[in-house]
Amino acid sequence: MAKPKRKLTVAERRARRERKEKSMTIVVNGKQRRVPREPTIAGLPIDEFVAQNADPIWLHQNGMWEYLHTMDDEQ
Repeated sequence: MAKPKRKLTVAERRARRERKEKSMTIVVNGKQRRVPREPTIAGLPIDEFVAQNADPIWLHQNGMWEYLHTMDDEQ
């Protein structure tokens, strides 16, 4: 009969949870690789969040003119 798996300690579970939050697993050439996740705000990538929620004055002050022009096209 096989040996039963041991339970993870609290520290091991915490470390596993942190690894999962900071990285994601992808397959490259048939092998799994852990790569960092792209940063998000409220589940959206940062550039998409800024494009949806920033006002024109803030975009101008922070030098994000590429988003400013797309906002003019939408309105």
